[in-house]
Order: sequence, then C-alpha cells, then structure tokens
Amino acid sequence: MMTNKKIFSGKEIWITGASSGIGEALTYKFASLGANLIISSNDPEGLARVKQNCPTSTNILVQPFDLADTTKIEELVGNVIRERGRIDYLFNIGGVSQRSRIEETPLWLDRKIFEINFFGTVALVKAVLPYMIKERSGHIIATSSITGRFGFPLRSAYSSSKQALHGFIETLFLENKINNIKASILIPGRVRTNISFHALEKDGKEHGKLDDGQANGITPERAAVQIIKGVRKNRREILVGAGELTMLYIRRIWPWLFFRIADKIKST
Repeated sequence: MMTNKKIFSGKEIWITGASSGIGEALTYKFASLGANLIISSNDPEGLARVKQNCPTSTNILVQPFDLADTTKIEELVGNVIRERGRIDYLFNIGGVSQRSRIEETPLWLDRKIFEINFFGTVALVKAVLPYMIKERSGHIIATSSITGRFGFPLRSAYSSSKQALHGFIETLFLENKINNIKASILIPGRVRTNISFHALEKDGKEHGKLDDGQANGITPERAAVQIIKGVRKNRREILVGAGELTMLYIRRIWPWLFFRIADKIKST
C-alpha cells in the first residue's frame, strides 16, 4: 500500500481557510508530506505566519482572498493555474459559523453566511473544475459540519448552508465520475479551533469566545490526520471528530431519540 508521502509528494494542493484551525493543520501536514501548496484565507498576515512555519523547502504560493467576494475568483484561479500548471486537490476549508436564533437573525445575515459557506465554495469549485476536466484528474473536498446533517439551535443559516453543500458536492461527484474527478465532503464534529470566536451573532458581530463544545473537541492536528486518511481512501463523506459523531447515526436510525437528545444539548 502506498504511503501518504508517496501519494501526496509533488501534488498541487490548494487549501482555503489555511491561516488557522483545520486549514492551518492541513497545511503543515501536507508540507511534511512533500506537497506543493497554495494557501488562501482573508487573513494575509496569518497566511504569512503559516508559510513561515513550514519547512523552507516547501513550495508555497500565498493567495489571499475573501470567500464573501466571488467577483475575482476566476481571475485568481487563472493566476494560480499560470503559476502552478494544475490543481490536484482543492480543500475548501474556509467558512463562518453562527450564534443567533431564527427570529433574531436579519435576512442580510442569512445571506452573508450563505455567501461565505455555500456560494464562496461553489464559485471556487466552478472556476477550478474546467481545469480538472481538461486534465481528467483532480479531487475536490468541501467542508460541511455535523450540523450539515441535522438542525441545531442558534445555527439556522450555518446548518442550512452546510446542508446545501451536500447536494452540490454529491452532484459534482456524480456528474464528473466520467472525467475521473473525485469529490468528498468533510463532516467535522467538535474540533478545537477558533470557529466559535468568529461565529456571527444576530447583529453581525463576532461571538468572541471559545464555546465549551469547541474547547472539548479534538485538536486540529488530529482532525488533519483523519481528513488525510479519508481522502487517501477516497471516501465520499469523511467524518472528523470523536464521540459526538454518534449523533449522525442516532439521527438516521432513531430520529425520535435524536430530537430528545438534541433538545437537551447546550446550544452554545
């Protein structure tokens, strides 16, 4: 069986959300496996720090952009292709969470969350896909959430945007099997990242604190190992986390039990 280093060495891997959390951990892991990296987020200083923390031998292209602004994505992808020639793996890790009740959340905030989590990913995939089709090769990975499989208090727009990604990525896979292009979706549970810090409250301001669920989650480094294992095995859905993932099976097999448990979970 081929090792991770043999599989990913020399591959062109693009990671969004690379300046922190899971995206940062993936960057370091793929750097250690000899991959060539394109790293993106809306935090240029954070990306510079991540690049500096990688081995000096790592071939890293820094491409900052904001998922909320899709107007220049085609131009950005064109620049990356001219620089690197191809994209073997596209990891859509960047996104934003939410902490507000439905009746308190203005429609503009719902749209903003969808623009980042859904349309930002869709725009990047649509811009990269023609190049992968031309090469008849590539693997596209998008990040959902455990709440992308069921509703959860204070996450209405977040949960909905992630559920929408499932339909998109599954269709992407079915349409492009003929083009030898793979597609997977990540389903993280609790991972110890800063996602709750940047989650948007009803007024659009950041939540600004680490929730208990995040604090008790697995490390981004462990998440990266689980993700790479799933990608290597070409899994359509890659579960990331620990015991909380059992909620996915409970929701599918015993819906009544899921709702009883979910009703008692602390929503923050």
